[in-house]
Amino acid sequence: MPASLQGVLSAAARVLIGLIFLTSAVGNKIPNFDSVAGYMASEGVPAAKVLLAGAIVFLVVGSLSVMAGAWTRVGAAMLLVFLVAATYYFHDFWTFEGQERQMQTIQFMKNLSLMGAMLFLMANGPGR
Repeated sequence: MPASLQGVLSAAARVLIGLIFLTSAVGNKIPNFDSVAGYMASEGVPAAKVLLAGAIVFLVVGSLSVMAGAWTRVGAAMLLVFLVAATYYFHDFWTFEGQERQMQTIQFMKNLSLMGAMLFLMANGPGR
């Protein structure tokens, strides 16, 4: 594959990977800060408002870093930390029954896949 095509595909992949995290922060967590913090507290997250503010920083900085291809490994590590915490607290499928268990299992597996993408970016950097 030509190097120029590799560069375009790497950039497109980083943008697509980062987009889910950026839109989560900008489209949901920031405008709904109090209700998201309330939900977090109800799920057992300690100091929910403080950790939500930190999560927003990790999501915005991490996603922009990955998307821009600058400090990609650091940005991917930030997103990985977010994913591990979010998956543990919010997609604990083993505590549900029936349809909700299936839905949470899907979200859990989606997050595992994204964790794999973050590990890949941490190992390989931004690409060409």
